[in-house]
Amino acid sequence: MKIKHTLSLYAALIPFLIPLSVSADSLTLYAAGSLKTALNDLATSYQQAYKTEVSAKYAPSGLLRKAIEEGEQPDVFASANMKHPDILANKGWGSPVVLFARNQLCALAQQNVNVTSDNLLSTLMDTNIRLGTSTPKADPSGDYAWELFQKAETVKKGSFSVLSTKALQLTGGEKSEKAPEGLNQYGWVMSENKADIFLTYCTNAVLAKKQVNNLNIIAIPESLSVGADYGLVVKEGAQSKAWKFAMYILSPEGQRILKKYGFEANSIPKG
Repeated sequence: MKIKHTLSLYAALIPFLIPLSVSADSLTLYAAGSLKTALNDLATSYQQAYKTEVSAKYAPSGLLRKAIEEGEQPDVFASANMKHPDILANKGWGSPVVLFARNQLCALAQQNVNVTSDNLLSTLMDTNIRLGTSTPKADPSGDYAWELFQKAETVKKGSFSVLSTKALQLTGGEKSEKAPEGLNQYGWVMSENKADIFLTYCTNAVLAKKQVNNLNIIAIPESLSVGADYGLVVKEGAQSKAWKFAMYILSPEGQRILKKYGFEANSIPKG
């Protein structure tokens, strides 16, 4: 199915592969918050190459999808899952949807928490450990955390009930407390001691540790590992500049930028 998504987008983009004249016009990008640093860099690279300004809005993917359903009209939507752009595509907002990057969940832990990949599940189950997550449905990161809880159930019976009940949904919701301007959301949550362990994307964890150096990043063991597929869709009837930007995200240069920030990007030529 993912291959079909990719091939469909390439077919749809063929008419726009002819070089376009330089334009000072702008386009609007809505994108998952976990993409902010990478896509800001990518957008700057695109603007320098094609003289087209990219105006970006970053937020949890589910909230962005809701805003689009309520009438907001970005040119391009980049989600932290395939579900939200697929829902929009099925409603005729835009199509096709393409997989453009992957991510993984990691555990971000306070310095004083004795946790490793091997004892992660037992540590999460500890009643004294405050477990932070993002908000399911509003933010795919929260959905992926719940997927991890479901995997935990197959390892230790009763885990899903314990983990889903104790999880503190600290980010990604409409009413979630926001970090001060310029601070990483997850680094700030941990620096404010709102959780002992936080489940988030590995890319977020790396950025958080750059801000709060004494945090530890714990790899999720294979039995609990959860991957995140990122989906891209262009608005139906969008001008060629939007399709051109989408192609730039999929291009080797765009993929190299995503990889630089820890995303798994598969469209980079070998050699």
